[in-house]
Amino acid sequence: MSIFETPAELVISCYKRLGPFLEQELRALGYEPSYASDSMVRVPGTAADAMLLNMKLRTASQIMYPLLQFDAQDPEQVYQALKRYPFERLLQPEGYFSVRSHVKHPSVNNPMFINMRVKDAVVDRMREKTNRRPNTGSDYSGAVLHLYWVGDQATLFADTSGETIARHGYRMHPGKAPLLESIASAMLLATDWEASQPLLNPMGGVGTLAIEAACMATQRYPGLYRRRYAFQHLQGYNETDYIEALLDLEDLVAEVDMPKIVVNDRDTRMLSLALQNAEKAGVRQYINTVGGDFREIKIPETAGWALLNPEYGERLGEVEQLAGVYAEIGSWMKHSLPGWKVGIVSGNLELLGKIGLKADRRIPLYNGRIDSRFCLYSMYAGSRRGDRSS
Repeated sequence: MSIFETPAELVISCYKRLGPFLEQELRALGYEPSYASDSMVRVPGTAADAMLLNMKLRTASQIMYPLLQFDAQDPEQVYQALKRYPFERLLQPEGYFSVRSHVKHPSVNNPMFINMRVKDAVVDRMREKTNRRPNTGSDYSGAVLHLYWVGDQATLFADTSGETIARHGYRMHPGKAPLLESIASAMLLATDWEASQPLLNPMGGVGTLAIEAACMATQRYPGLYRRRYAFQHLQGYNETDYIEALLDLEDLVAEVDMPKIVVNDRDTRMLSLALQNAEKAGVRQYINTVGGDFREIKIPETAGWALLNPEYGERLGEVEQLAGVYAEIGSWMKHSLPGWKVGIVSGNLELLGKIGLKADRRIPLYNGRIDSRFCLYSMYAGSRRGDRSS
């Protein structure tokens, strides 16, 4: 049987610290995780399940199907073990494949070398069994193999995603310091925002948070925006099954009557890009852009959520110049948003302290490689006792 019919333990990776949100998504989709960490969740499933999960998961990065586990003391043992694997049942004889690896072993000081040994084993096996050989490269446009080798234990996976699914495919314009789509999704999952509530996105840049919120509200899944995955290059893949799954995603879309999500930014060029991204995602009708200072946003009478991703000095501004901005954010929250809930993500803990309000929750995240916190606040009329945070 092909891997599209054979159950295994799928390994689904995500950005570090998104594991709990990925687990939450999987359970909502009816999968029972067998293991979860802050950067990976395992679930039982076939490559057919992996196909569906590639199309539906918002917080994941890669979905990998295990092919072979073996002991490895050196690269030669890796080569010999892989050369015995029936790749002729997995790969197209004249197709294309790439290799990724994660290796921690004293015999390897150059990961490119072990990638080449994996490629050699695959090509040699295919040539012996089919008299043909697939082409290889590094652009992940075909099948993708992933070698995980730590200590003396190695596992070879079929990476069913190829290019990361952490990027959802609608964003034509990333902006200056973009918030990755999977992280924006995790932030929204951390809140209790509902489509019936107003949502403000001050300092919203190219609108990633707002677009992800609109996609969630209308059940638009990432698979609607992408047509190329690594699983499509594996033997056993059925194009009809994929088309049916894509049509099912289209049927799930539910247009809703909801308050427009407000995206604010001083830079009107960013707002123009936000609208183009929203158009590509099919949610333009749910987005309203407002240029100018965030303190001038018209606050709806019904309380909702405000989500902010302000600059924090690492990439776009200096800390000393931003301290006053964070203090102004705290003042705006306190005086303009009574009854609201607010979420702020920042990679600078010192600047977050300038908000001057005590967070209900401080959720660790990584924004790119930057250690960050997503702070959630409940705003009340008047001061809260002990609201100054350190």
